[in-house]
Amino acid sequence: MSSLPASESPGDSPSSPASTLVVRTTPLDSEEPLLAYLPAEAAQDDVVSWVRRGEGLVGWGRALACSTAGAGRFHEAEAWWRSVTARAVVRDEVGIPGTGLVCFGSFPFADDSEEVARLVVPSTIVGRRDGRTWVTSVTLEPRLARLGTPPIAQEPTPPSGVTFADGAVSPSDYAHAVADAVERISSGALDKVVLARDLIATASEPIDPRWVLRRLAERYENTWVFAVSGLLGATPELLVRRDQGLITSRVLAGTIRRTGDDEADLALAASLARSSKDLEEHEYAVRSVAEALAPHCSSMNVPESPFVLHLPNVMHLATDVAAVSADDASALTLAASLHPSAAVGGTPTSKAVALISELEHMDRGRYAGPVGWMDTRGDGAWGIALRSGAILPDDPTTIRLYAGCGIVAGSDPESEVAESNAKLVPMRDALASD
Repeated sequence: MSSLPASESPGDSPSSPASTLVVRTTPLDSEEPLLAYLPAEAAQDDVVSWVRRGEGLVGWGRALACSTAGAGRFHEAEAWWRSVTARAVVRDEVGIPGTGLVCFGSFPFADDSEEVARLVVPSTIVGRRDGRTWVTSVTLEPRLARLGTPPIAQEPTPPSGVTFADGAVSPSDYAHAVADAVERISSGALDKVVLARDLIATASEPIDPRWVLRRLAERYENTWVFAVSGLLGATPELLVRRDQGLITSRVLAGTIRRTGDDEADLALAASLARSSKDLEEHEYAVRSVAEALAPHCSSMNVPESPFVLHLPNVMHLATDVAAVSADDASALTLAASLHPSAAVGGTPTSKAVALISELEHMDRGRYAGPVGWMDTRGDGAWGIALRSGAILPDDPTTIRLYAGCGIVAGSDPESEVAESNAKLVPMRDALASD
């Protein structure tokens, strides 16, 4: 499937030139939370975010945007970005990763998804790194505009009258799919497959994405809180970061629910770290990441054993892979080489993805696809769009939530339903008004 021209900017597509972008970044003397800058008047799908522990990037407005689809979506998006950066005039007074011209993006999980990939260049970006804050203005105007301090936005409106309903895959449907997958795995057809389900949340008024993002940031500080074109979430999994020659990836696979009791949770964490089922699932995921990154790296450090990452709702087995870049592959190129990892697809990848298509009976859209940002140097960070939901483009009162679980030979259908319920908690709670 070929690239789709972006409707936001006339003539703005990967195959045609567009007007020169004028970009200016200046320091900003501010300690305000980044999410506090997102304005109330921004359209639902114009809000972008990549924030963790108070640092990162937020933006609003659209200077340029691009949509692509199909198996060539990553390559076409990268080509579009190179064409944009080649014709940009950038005045960057800060000069660190994330300043200057930046794009945000999210990509569908599957090659044959009906969803499209999105790359967005906001007209205003506020960022913070290592305590340094800045503001970037992006415009098609021929002159550099003066940058003032962006105002703190009014408080977001909480969702009201939220109700939940089964999506395309009900809990019982999901249990049957898991049982089928375990049977295939036990027969030797494959080693692991990740299956997902969905949940539909509907409010009485249009959902304010700023409310959801703030709630997620407050409660899940160990995650990357993201938003791109109506896709919102708080992912604990960093697919890849490229930062001045250093490449890192946080791999998660193997999950156990928390009880809320500290002593009981410590015991559960210990059992997770010893679980042969979860360690097997985790090993597949780490191996797939290391093998995909190896061609682009001169050296790599893969810890021998995972650690347990504690989140408010669940605990995961986690491994942080670190490597040194050996070529000029951008963060997006690296993300494309990693997707889909065993953590969201399975092992072997081709067989797992085919089984997902057969058993899930839904289009994941951009769930479990790469989501993140990149600058003109190719530095950036791409997470996996987990613990997330997508506001329906034709119904701003409705958001479709997703959760998935890794299935291996030892998986139990009812336990996997319970795990998927636990993974839906962050987005369900973020839609609460209290």
